[in-house]
Amino acid sequence: TCPPLMKSMERELHCPVCKEIVKQPIVLPCQHSVCLMCASEVLVANGYPPPELPPEPYSPASTPNTRSPRQARRPMPKAEQRPIDRVLRAGYGTYPGRRRKEAPPLVMMFPCIPCGRDVELGEKGLADCLRNLSLERIVERYRHTVSLGSVAVMCQFCKPPQALEATKGCTDCRASFCNECFKLYHPWGTPRAQHEHIQPTLNFRPKVLTCPEHDQEKLQFYCRSCQRLLCPLCKLRRIHAGHKILPVTQAYQALKVGVQDSDVWTSVAAREQLAQSVRDLTAALAERHASLTQALEAARQKRSEALAAQVAERRSLMEHAGLMAFTQELLKEQDAPCFVQAARQTHNRLNKSIENLQCFALAADPSFRHFQLDVSKELKLLTELHFIHAPLAPVIDTQRTLAYDQLFLCWRLPQDSVPAWHFSVEYRRRGVVPGGGSRGGIRGGLAAARWGWQRLDEVNGTSAVIDRLEMDSVYVLRVRGCNKAGYGEYSEEVYLHTPPAPVLNFYLDSRWGLHADRLVVSKEQRCARSVPGLSLLQAADHALTSCHLTSDLLVGDVAITQGRHYWACSVEPGSYLVKVGVGLESKLQEWFHLPQDMASPRYDPDSGHDSGAEDALDSIPPFCFLTMGMGKIYLPHPSSPAGLTYPLPPRLGVCLDFEKGRVTFYDAHSLRPLWEGHVDCSGPVCPAFCFIGGGALQLQELVANLVNYLLS
Repeated sequence: TCPPLMKSMERELHCPVCKEIVKQPIVLPCQHSVCLMCASEVLVANGYPPPELPPEPYSPASTPNTRSPRQARRPMPKAEQRPIDRVLRAGYGTYPGRRRKEAPPLVMMFPCIPCGRDVELGEKGLADCLRNLSLERIVERYRHTVSLGSVAVMCQFCKPPQALEATKGCTDCRASFCNECFKLYHPWGTPRAQHEHIQPTLNFRPKVLTCPEHDQEKLQFYCRSCQRLLCPLCKLRRIHAGHKILPVTQAYQALKVGVQDSDVWTSVAAREQLAQSVRDLTAALAERHASLTQALEAARQKRSEALAAQVAERRSLMEHAGLMAFTQELLKEQDAPCFVQAARQTHNRLNKSIENLQCFALAADPSFRHFQLDVSKELKLLTELHFIHAPLAPVIDTQRTLAYDQLFLCWRLPQDSVPAWHFSVEYRRRGVVPGGGSRGGIRGGLAAARWGWQRLDEVNGTSAVIDRLEMDSVYVLRVRGCNKAGYGEYSEEVYLHTPPAPVLNFYLDSRWGLHADRLVVSKEQRCARSVPGLSLLQAADHALTSCHLTSDLLVGDVAITQGRHYWACSVEPGSYLVKVGVGLESKLQEWFHLPQDMASPRYDPDSGHDSGAEDALDSIPPFCFLTMGMGKIYLPHPSSPAGLTYPLPPRLGVCLDFEKGRVTFYDAHSLRPLWEGHVDCSGPVCPAFCFIGGGALQLQELVANLVNYLLS
């Protein structure tokens, strides 16, 4: 490479923090590189514990014994100096081989300057960041090509002031030698003579990258979905199940070809492509011009032939003028028999001639007025001809995007965006603080290990389904479009919270004493509606005197006997009163055989929380319901005997922990807990719904069923 080109790339070698040429660079999760020392200082400035770092490579602490081997005997140089990656594995505030057990580690957030945002490092901090050996090699070549005014590398085994300039460096000894010292410490015929020697340097690198989590394991694989290097042990993890994993040699060839192709694509190539496009347009216009000219010539020839035929026919008609003269002479005949004999034939010929003259018309239009071209639309397209652009950032449809048994992401392109050939969906899991809240702030909270971005490539359409998710976790999702111009901008990130327990899929059971005159269950048994018919009118008439209303109970077709389960439903805002919850199967069966009247729609004696008297009992209630209606939801509160009311959420989530006998109600859209109650789990427990007055309820469909419905 020529020196001017090397000089021009100096800006690419600068650290974004110190603005100097990088030294011991590490790769952040966002793929930007920064000096190890700079990264440590930034983390300390943000309140994190200082990491244990190796000494500066040019400092006295890193220099071997300086006694000259020519003056006295001295120990051989150690091949096992502390490498940077070994130190990084130790983490922050710990020693190699020891792990702190007092408290879970913090997930560190690094403020990346080029990204303009905080980058999640994970619980190990810089230990998860690999060393950028490629950048180090480029910096090394740059320093040897462009004079930076730096001092020469001196032999580390000569005693000053007789120290000589180093001529060789040993990657195994991790030291620089002059010729005499190199021969002394690498005797011929010994294993040290096989050491690899390089140019003298002050910054020795490991020969190969090793896994930061599995000591001495080489990074032999590349995960395209996570965009991370893997060792054989990391490859076996469940997080990479179903991902496209390539041998690192294959990924090396593919990426190198891509980089070379990108490097070739200069402005000269762009101009050539522009000229070729113009030539293609010119050739297409010339071809179209030739075809239209040929069509016009064919039409002219056809009309000429038709007009020539008619001219000949006209001339033949003009020959009938002799017949008219003959007729005039025949009219002068005085002999009647002779006239009659000649006139009959002449009369027939004359009538036929007159008929032909009256029917004659031009069969071909000699005008070519309709052979005109309207090129206004094409001229407008040509004037608007521009270079192609990548698609604009998609807009995520938050109303249709949801997390249930799977993640369903739906988006659209802005109206002024160019079309996209396909989309790339990226997602990652964020740590969740114990108790349900998501991590916030620059330092984060107590969380699980870091998850990198995972990707779904070449997604056709404007929706995607993501499965194999962790429960009770927050996922960050984003999407971008791609066309011939490349990838466009990312959409705004959207955060989805997965359910706290496995999703329970069930149907409404219509076999339990369903009152068909008051309750209507859909054919799919996923929706129920309370019809305000004659029975409700009669109940309303009784309410004027006895203050009683009719209630109807509906249960799910499953009985829960163990584990934790979650399901969701939506209640029509115009419903009068609807109760959603769970109950003992045996008690629910008893309820079906009892009179279906109760004293108040708000204070149900069978409810798990609506009755204040039940709170004073030691026994656990057999039912636990949450009441909603008229666009509101009623939440019991210990400080308010009458409870509190809030706006009705679009979807209500229910989570049953059978072993603990606990029921938690959520706003299913945000997974925000609304209220928690207890229920007797001494027997099978069923999802239950109670209607008081008119109302409607819809069970949440599984994501797969929802996608099939949208596609149909």
